[in-house]
Amino acid sequence: MALAKTFGELKASGWKSRSVRDELRQNLLKALESGKPLFEGIVGYDDTVLPQLQNALLSRHHLILLGLRGQAKTRLLRGLVRFLDEAIPMIEGSPLNEDPFHPVLASSKARVEKEGERLPIAWLPREARYHEKLATPDVSMADLIGDLDPIKAATQRLSYADEGVIHYGILPRSNRGIFAINELPDLQTRIQVGLLNILEEGDIQIRGFPVRMPLDLLLAFSANPEDYTNRGSIITPLKDRLDSQILTHYPKSLDDAVRITAQEAWTERGGPAAPVPELLRRLVEEVAFQARKSALVDRSSGVSARLSISALEAVVSAMERRAVTTGEPAYPRILDLQAMLPAVTGRIELVHEGEQEGVLAVAKRLVGEAVKARFQERFPKVHVRKARASGAAGKAAAAAPEPDGPYDPLTRWFAKDHAVLLTDDMGTAAYRKALGEVPGLEDFVVKHAKPASQEERFLLMEMVLEGMSQHSLISKEEDGVSTQYGDMLKQLLGGPEAEE
Repeated sequence: MALAKTFGELKASGWKSRSVRDELRQNLLKALESGKPLFEGIVGYDDTVLPQLQNALLSRHHLILLGLRGQAKTRLLRGLVRFLDEAIPMIEGSPLNEDPFHPVLASSKARVEKEGERLPIAWLPREARYHEKLATPDVSMADLIGDLDPIKAATQRLSYADEGVIHYGILPRSNRGIFAINELPDLQTRIQVGLLNILEEGDIQIRGFPVRMPLDLLLAFSANPEDYTNRGSIITPLKDRLDSQILTHYPKSLDDAVRITAQEAWTERGGPAAPVPELLRRLVEEVAFQARKSALVDRSSGVSARLSISALEAVVSAMERRAVTTGEPAYPRILDLQAMLPAVTGRIELVHEGEQEGVLAVAKRLVGEAVKARFQERFPKVHVRKARASGAAGKAAAAAPEPDGPYDPLTRWFAKDHAVLLTDDMGTAAYRKALGEVPGLEDFVVKHAKPASQEERFLLMEMVLEGMSQHSLISKEEDGVSTQYGDMLKQLLGGPEAEE
């Protein structure tokens, strides 16, 4: 169907005006009937955030998304565009995208009256109907609402009382669309008052010049809950006029987190093949989960999902670099997790105790805790031997030696002054030889983890050594490009010098 080019053609087509919130509501109802996914790329919100967001749109509510950083708030706001019509008619040349049936400006009303059915019509696509502003303390009323333009007044010989001298800000130019503000609490109070007027009364003042302007908008905001509740920087009347307050959250399951990172991380690069197995993906995600519950990390600041995305990309880069330098396929290693440390240190905020320990030390601890958590899922529990009682009971217990635990044969080998050294530039043959020197390690992995491939078998063998070190069964020394596992007792005593 051809789009109308004049007001007369538009009338003849039978097109009917409706407000943007009615438009969103009706299109959402159609989308729900279709049964198709409503928000692409949004994972883990099906039973929590998305139903609340849909309810807000069906209720024609202005809304705010509250959540810590990296919880897809901006993506959700931008996803609202799909519920707008593909295109809507507007008065050609109007700075405010005016509906020809309901013009807002006096000049546009005069054009409709003068040109009648010959009035030119333009069509506004849905993508042009979403405007977004990041709130910062330096945002001015002129940026948001508008200001008087003295050059326009002089060149067109207009009075400052004429609306023709106004240079409109981003909010009026969003008329008949969606206007979103990220990090709302950062707006100054006087700017929020300007939003209040548009939300409720529909009028604005520009340098004392009152302009009655019934704008047609859906206002959507995002904010950090810490700022919103504790700092109290959203004025109370504005909070009262935000009809729906929707709380976002981090992924609740590791499976959801893996899916999010897989769709966002840049891993298909066209360079050396660097396949990342599920085990390594879950280890990367576990680091973020450990950070969110760590006593050393500031939980009120949050741990963004971008941590896992950057971390996975860094791990793939480590594999890629090794493939180029060795000329061999890039098989993953636990050692590659050291490459993610810069991604972790840059995205965690520490409490005082964490700052005392140092951000790099905390990041290494988080990676270690992640391996430990995944290790405990795949392998037998590590039992700590109890101290023997004194007296006759202790002597009797000493006479009856304790049975070997599952890790004792491995720890005894390290206790005989053996060690395993792994480096990130080590070729595949040398890597496998180093791990294969530990008697019983390969059989242990095959028995308890049942690896699906040879590559996974050696990855799990390295994971066993890392898990044992995290449980203090063997020692570990690392310098960023290499890791050495050895005897824990020898390390505690201070090495060869102490023995001498």
